[in-house]
Amino acid sequence: MKTIKIAGVPEHFNLPWHMCIEDGEFEAVGIDLQWTDVPEGTGKMCQMLRDGETDIAVILTEGIIKDIAAGNQSKIVQVYVKSPLIWGIHVAADSKYETLSDLENKKVAISRMGSGSHLMSIVNAQNQNWNTESLQFEIVNTIDGAVESLSSEKADYFMWERFMTKPLVDNGTFRKVADCPTPWPCFVIAVRNEVLENQPKIITQILEIINSTTEEFKQIPSIDRTLASKYNQKIEDIQEWLKLTNWSQKQLDKKTLDKIQNQLLSLQIIEKIVPDEMIIK
Repeated sequence: MKTIKIAGVPEHFNLPWHMCIEDGEFEAVGIDLQWTDVPEGTGKMCQMLRDGETDIAVILTEGIIKDIAAGNQSKIVQVYVKSPLIWGIHVAADSKYETLSDLENKKVAISRMGSGSHLMSIVNAQNQNWNTESLQFEIVNTIDGAVESLSSEKADYFMWERFMTKPLVDNGTFRKVADCPTPWPCFVIAVRNEVLENQPKIITQILEIINSTTEEFKQIPSIDRTLASKYNQKIEDIQEWLKLTNWSQKQLDKKTLDKIQNQLLSLQIIEKIVPDEMIIK
């Protein structure tokens, strides 16, 4: 058995990985794929890749591109989810802020610097023609930290995947004021360079197994009920999410990568454009 460590957010996007692990598909080809849930998200996973705490990360596209440009010795081996991530922009249910424009110059709760919630708050600010340099951040680590931060008014709004935060809207903790979709495919699979060099065949096998599952994922009988139960969601919300979500089995193409790098550069999220071969395998 060859042990490979993989990390991802504890969200519905990653159910295909858990199904493959539970069904013994990796074990059947001699791979002990050890999954770690990372509720803190992309910023934390970038650090785990850098520190060798994980070999693979299922990670937000903009976050890993930013971190590779800043020296993370990893590469994107494939797009995992090609549809955009729909970020809900949330305030506390009793907040005085009613519209998106009310949030200009207000403090945003983020999981950590370099996380998706951080980078997308900059994208959102640019979309609204706000001054991105005057954004103020409150680091909250997790969605639970955001609940505490917004309810105690340490921060004013919080951006997170719309469907994962929907139960908090339904139960009156948060109120959603707007949506902000990513202008690029949302999740990619990144692997440490050392693992890519030493275990290329194993990485290829892992991708083949996950891809055969994601290709057929939406056709699995009662998958909507399974997801709703596992992730505490209403069935109608999961059905809408499934319609909007498309997995991928292909590498990030150079044209899309160039577009993303140019956008990140214009937002001052990255300092310079780096060669494609530094980012994609």
